[in-house]
Amino acid sequence: MNRYTLEEFVQNTQQEDKGEGVFELETPRLLEINLTDTIWAKTGAMVSYRGKIKFEREGVFEHGVSKMFKKMLSGEGTSLMKATGDGKLYVADQGKKISILRLAQGESIFVNGNDLLAFEPSVRWDIKLMKKVSGMLAGGLFNVKLEGPGLVAITSHYEPLTLIVQPGDSVYTDPNATVAWSGDLKTEFVTDVSFKTFIGRGSGESIQMKFSGSGFVVVQPFEEVYTANGNQG
Repeated sequence: MNRYTLEEFVQNTQQEDKGEGVFELETPRLLEINLTDTIWAKTGAMVSYRGKIKFEREGVFEHGVSKMFKKMLSGEGTSLMKATGDGKLYVADQGKKISILRLAQGESIFVNGNDLLAFEPSVRWDIKLMKKVSGMLAGGLFNVKLEGPGLVAITSHYEPLTLIVQPGDSVYTDPNATVAWSGDLKTEFVTDVSFKTFIGRGSGESIQMKFSGSGFVVVQPFEEVYTANGNQG
């Protein structure tokens, strides 16, 4: 167990400006946002802030009628908050590891709705409803497509692993352990009853996500289980 004097503790844990831009990792699990205008972040992710920052919950029609209906149909959704102003905003999500992605113009990525932490307003986004599979997951599954340019912060339980997908060499993953994947991949759900005693939860059969084409898939060594309202259980 580490023991510090008060002075030593402050020196070892104090915030430092690294000059890395809008998104800056203070620790592997705490994101500093150097706010000068507007940012979107997951509701409830704010840990601390300094400066003049105004917070607003995502309005029902904030992002248009079509996205509102998609959230209603999915039965769940990542609730967003808008932070506007000038200051430093610190966000985190249950101690999960944070990765910062810089999307170039035209680049896109799909992120599990529960693993999206924050993104710049220049990033275009839309909700992607996955094909429903009866009894697949408690609460269902939805993802957010994000298209650059701009910065996106995603989270994972422990260290993420990126798997490369190539034509003729598909990758299969557990939906509950899937964090993100590149925007050009083809996705579908497949089932394998013979594997039901080894993988998959609560469905009586193994439900897997199949990724085909050229790109990558990000997984985590942890299965996130969702309740009926889409929150992590």
